[in-house]
Amino acid sequence: MFRTSILSALPLFLSTFLTSLPTLQALLSNLEPPQDNVICGKVNPTARTCIVSGHVLRSEGAMTITVNVKDSDGNVIGTGSSPYPLTLGADYNYPGPSVTGDAFACDMNSILNMMPVPRPLPLGQDFADTEHYVESLLSFITSSELFAKLCGGIHILDFLTKQPDLYSAVLLPEWREWFQIHEVSDILDLFMREDLSAAKFVGPLSLESHTQEHSSNLEWRGGPYPPSSLLDYIQNNLKHTIDQDFKGHDPRNGTSSTTKPSPLPRHVAVGMKPKKVHEVENFVKYIDDLVADIDKSSSQIITHVVDFGSGQNYLGRALASPPHNQRIIALESKQHNITGAKIMDITAKLAEKEKIMRNKKQFRAGSRSADSPQSMNGKMYSEDALCLVNSLGQSSALPPKVNGENGNIQYIETCIENGDLSSVIDQIHAMPSSQINGTTSDPQVMVISLHSCGNLLHHGLRSLTLNPSVKAVAMVGCCYNVVTERLGPPTYKLPSLRSSNLRLEQASAAYDRHGFPMSERLATYNYQHGEGIRLNITARMMACQAPQNWTAKDCESFFTRHFYRALLQRIFLDRGVVEKPTGAGGETASGSPRGWTGAGPALTIGSLRKACYTSFIAYVRDRMGDLTDEDFLRYEEQYKEKKKELSIIWSLMAFSAGVVESTIVVDRWLWLKEQDEVRDCWVEAVFDYKQSPRNLVVVGIRK
Repeated sequence: MFRTSILSALPLFLSTFLTSLPTLQALLSNLEPPQDNVICGKVNPTARTCIVSGHVLRSEGAMTITVNVKDSDGNVIGTGSSPYPLTLGADYNYPGPSVTGDAFACDMNSILNMMPVPRPLPLGQDFADTEHYVESLLSFITSSELFAKLCGGIHILDFLTKQPDLYSAVLLPEWREWFQIHEVSDILDLFMREDLSAAKFVGPLSLESHTQEHSSNLEWRGGPYPPSSLLDYIQNNLKHTIDQDFKGHDPRNGTSSTTKPSPLPRHVAVGMKPKKVHEVENFVKYIDDLVADIDKSSSQIITHVVDFGSGQNYLGRALASPPHNQRIIALESKQHNITGAKIMDITAKLAEKEKIMRNKKQFRAGSRSADSPQSMNGKMYSEDALCLVNSLGQSSALPPKVNGENGNIQYIETCIENGDLSSVIDQIHAMPSSQINGTTSDPQVMVISLHSCGNLLHHGLRSLTLNPSVKAVAMVGCCYNVVTERLGPPTYKLPSLRSSNLRLEQASAAYDRHGFPMSERLATYNYQHGEGIRLNITARMMACQAPQNWTAKDCESFFTRHFYRALLQRIFLDRGVVEKPTGAGGETASGSPRGWTGAGPALTIGSLRKACYTSFIAYVRDRMGDLTDEDFLRYEEQYKEKKKELSIIWSLMAFSAGVVESTIVVDRWLWLKEQDEVRDCWVEAVFDYKQSPRNLVVVGIRK
């Protein structure tokens, strides 16, 4: 999936552009079949020098290739290097010998700083390079008023309590007219699944040229054609959303992956659901290949893999198992997770169960306490299991490698609050796993995580620059809603349809230096309404959705739940349980989108049983004791036409939040790119979106 074989990929990389240039084809006459890592040719008799020239087609970052030109006896008679750094669209030359007519072979024997990522972000074809994409992304999210409303400016709880109603205030009249004609399922297909590049959406009536008058004469699914402004908004969102398609190949050199991840043995996959199995199988292969690639391309060899927030240690257990045999340092804040993980190590045959010696006579006489369950951290375990955990201590030893080395798992209970891992590195240094050939070596660490929540991923990325022993990071994030805010509440003027909310104001005013945005690029971005990119909790919560995976059953469940909650909020307002929403003039007191449920604290209903959603009466019964079933039915009848409108707004919010997730991920990549200690960094999909929608890994390699 990544540069597993740099040297073998280099001739292909070069030939992609070399053979496409007519001047170069004329230059390199009498070519012999190229050998590995060698380009052969003849010195240009006119220029009395050999200049192998080309145009960078797919390369960014810092890359230097040194070319040694040899004569027929193998003596180096000329050396040249590509310009530094290579950038997309730049021209470069390889100077050669100056003896007319000499044959030469350009030996690519020195590649400095490892070949960079041609596309460090998985983008579509709309952008030539990442810089154009980033600038366009920031421009879109700060200039589109509709995007700002859908991603943080409104909340479903205000849907039936605001005047004018949110549906009319947010959407253009032509959108509302078109939505009224089509079914919600068809509208979702247009957002998520319709190919806007298909013939019915391009040609003489393309997105760039067709007018509303022209489009009104076209049909789509038995109804009128979508408004041009709606198509334009959809296309803008799609082109600014990072490609999360798991292609199973290396986007840096375009080569397909020839090997699939090995299935996890049943004893290693113990306790995993199919989703977790898919994630672990693919991420184990990714990490294993990345470790091997770093070992080959640098003088430093990764000795330990540190798993941030290991939980039940599914990932670490697989990496520590044969044939990978990695040395795993599992960092976990909850002792009961560590205890459970160690017990599963036994089931997975990664640790031996301790034999317990008993006096059979005393045991049979009634001393059976050894078999009675014991409690640890609120969970029940047998004494056999607890004895085993105590005997294991911090390590679970694994079968030896062929070369005599052992993989192992080391558990460290710690609460990660920043990227400083000095205490962890000290503990690793003192562990038996740091002994190589009888001597203690300095640990060379890669930090990983599989779905680290909130700021935990930020801490992992920062560990790359704060700890010299950390040589690489590869982290998959999730739970964007629990990421904190670095810049505090928005200060720019934005027409807001939201109410003020005390909890959201307090959370957004925290100014957490570990929060979003990480990069200075986003933190200092200047635009019309202010400085710095901010995403409030509602925008980040919506980024956790996976609308492309919604089925018809899922949609009905989502929409029903949200409609019932919005309708209950209307009842709360009418009965005086909550106050009337403020900010009816278009802005809250601060002019920023910060709240959702009126002037007081939000009322949280919490999770309910599925039976509670069979009808509105079942949902609200026992919550408003002074109302009858007839009262509830009257409310439902009065607002039932609003359910479709709410469903459309919710779908638009979830669809637009794909750009929110892209912004968060791009911010993390930009932060790595800004650090002097980082040699290379990239983002790519490592899972199938349908099985695991939070599938983007952020990778950084230390210089």
